[in-house]
Amino acid sequence: MLTPCRDDVNLFAPLHLPDLPGDVPWDGRIAYLDRDGVIIEGSENYVNSVDEVVLLHDSAKCVGDLRRAGYRICIVTNQSPINRGLWTSSNLSMIHDRMRQLLLQDDSDAHLDLVLHSPYAPWEGAWARKPFPGMLEAGRQLLNAASSDPSMDGQTIQFGDEWTSRPDESTSVMVGDRGVDMSAAVRFGVRGVLCDSDRGISEVIGEILGGSD
Repeated sequence: MLTPCRDDVNLFAPLHLPDLPGDVPWDGRIAYLDRDGVIIEGSENYVNSVDEVVLLHDSAKCVGDLRRAGYRICIVTNQSPINRGLWTSSNLSMIHDRMRQLLLQDDSDAHLDLVLHSPYAPWEGAWARKPFPGMLEAGRQLLNAASSDPSMDGQTIQFGDEWTSRPDESTSVMVGDRGVDMSAAVRFGVRGVLCDSDRGISEVIGEILGGSD
């Protein structure tokens, strides 16, 4: 099984979740967010360096609003340039560090609880690459585990038909700007919300939060 990846650490490395605003207890809701065209500006030629990281309008506030509403944030992003040999996972880690920095500069509540990426090229057929739901499956299990034991000792992940004890995802949401994001949402059983890639999550934040009331 080609599994999702975390930046510069093992998938089961310790995961310490920042407190939700107001120290409210987490009720299990997750906002699964695509990256390019949702949080940062995308490019047909990929986002290749930290200098190319530009937040979309109000994306930091939207992430902060989601966390203030009680959601954990899980980024799920296809990053085939790694396995295409265009650049390394370390480069991606620097890009994500810059994204986190910019988000928190704009909104101190805009923490990303978990960032998962799929380094696989389309022809590898990885379950961890959208339109398949492997990253969402991993995100749910990792966040659930970290909320009770941040050490992640002994943690495993089940994918596809092997995962028989799935929680209800009806109050969670997947936000993306492409059909592959919506396909992953359908396969995972979570509500999918499609946004325009030029406007990003700010276009649909009212729909998301209004639907959770």
